[in-house]
Amino acid sequence: MWVLLTAGKGPAECAWVVARLLPILEQEAKQKGLALEILETEAGPVKETLNSVLCSVEGDQALLWAKTWEGSLQWIGQSPFRPQHKRKNWFVGFEIFQAPAENNLDLSDLKFESLRSSGPGGQNVNKLETAVRLTHLPTGLSVLAREERTQLRNRQLALARMQNLIAKENLALKNQARKTQWQAHQSLERGNAIRIFKGTNFTQQN
Repeated sequence: MWVLLTAGKGPAECAWVVARLLPILEQEAKQKGLALEILETEAGPVKETLNSVLCSVEGDQALLWAKTWEGSLQWIGQSPFRPQHKRKNWFVGFEIFQAPAENNLDLSDLKFESLRSSGPGGQNVNKLETAVRLTHLPTGLSVLAREERTQLRNRQLALARMQNLIAKENLALKNQARKTQWQAHQSLERGNAIRIFKGTNFTQQN
């Protein structure tokens, strides 16, 4: 599971809040026995600020815990950059989305089928079942290899093709995840804060 802490289109104050909430997020995840890893950070407009932080979270209760953060987060306090600024309420966002799977082929997920090849290669190819169809059961993706003269080589070729195909599928998923990340970063909902923090020590109010 991935989570995104973002200032959205907010000013430097919001990026400052993101940077201050990150250690609170890390500490709370640790207390819950969860493994939180920072994947990417985007620096904010001012030193020691962050526009966004993308993290992976793993653990039995990861989703339940993340749900307690999901939505708008509010910080009540004086701007650290503009002391005369009248605004006291600053909002940042917390989004949850599914991480794309890594390209790891588990042999138990693979189904090999032997077929009689119809391609060129002489009598050996035509008479023996040297062609191989490989299906990745979790996704239903299927590839065919029949160019080689032996079934062993065609199995190897089919595996290589499947790895390439799954890599392409995962790249598409990662691009979608990044699109989701960008949309969340751009469209932060104000109000109805799920958590409210106050003061420079970020005391939680709810």
